[in-house]
Amino acid sequence: MPFSVQIGLLLALATAFASVVGFLYKHRGAVESPPVEWRRPIRTSLWLLRSRWYVLGLGIATVSWGLHVAALSLAPISLVQSVIAGGLVLLTVVADRLFGFRVTRREWIGVALTALGLAFLAATLEGTAGSEHSDYDAGTLAACVGVMCGCGLAVAALGWGRRGGGLALAVAAGLLWAGSDVSIKALSASIDSGPAVLLHPLAAVIALASLVGLVLSARSLQDGRAVPVIAATSAAANLFTIASGPVVFGEPLPQDTLGLSLRLLAFALVIVACALTPAPVRAAAAEPA
Repeated sequence: MPFSVQIGLLLALATAFASVVGFLYKHRGAVESPPVEWRRPIRTSLWLLRSRWYVLGLGIATVSWGLHVAALSLAPISLVQSVIAGGLVLLTVVADRLFGFRVTRREWIGVALTALGLAFLAATLEGTAGSEHSDYDAGTLAACVGVMCGCGLAVAALGWGRRGGGLALAVAAGLLWAGSDVSIKALSASIDSGPAVLLHPLAAVIALASLVGLVLSARSLQDGRAVPVIAATSAAANLFTIASGPVVFGEPLPQDTLGLSLRLLAFALVIVACALTPAPVRAAAAEPA
């Protein structure tokens, strides 16, 4: 495995930890802030900046995003996302031990199964560690990102304002961030162009998908318990980003029947694990301030 890929995977591990901590701080700030409204998404989202906890979480999440971009520029997207997804197992431990959240047995099981399924995905990644795998077909990339973002917006429309809709908003945010992550990976092939990369059409896609995902994530954190909401967001983002590896960037699939079956089983396991997590409800009074 090239040294650059090893560095990328170390950055992915740091991304996983920073992401979990940032999410938990944002949840703490979100539940003490007025609800984000879809009619006034920008104005009501700015209210969150009055919470020092949310601002702290946002700052940590920004650092995590920077580490993620660096990891994607150095290593294959499937490997990076598998490492980050495996870091999801840190969620229940950090939430329970460091933040004092009450983690139910069902949440422990759901997160553990999610991490197990994503570990199976990592085990079935063959031949992807030889390079960063940044080549792509523009039409395939556009279709893939369009489907992710379109589905994310559709799920958000179905879940916004409904009882238990926080879980749907979490999945929607994950889908939009998946579209952003795939675009970041594709744009990493043009990183040598310097500041001109900011004028690339993908830069606009990344910014828009990231910001809309941030709004949806904030509302999902207000409507739900920390662990199931964060797990749903991470699972959706990682599942679809890992799937983009072979679809968009030509990363090889397992050639043998057993390896391919394990990969399909892993996807099914993650979906079942998400279904096991309890539907979230408004958690401001239930979680620690």
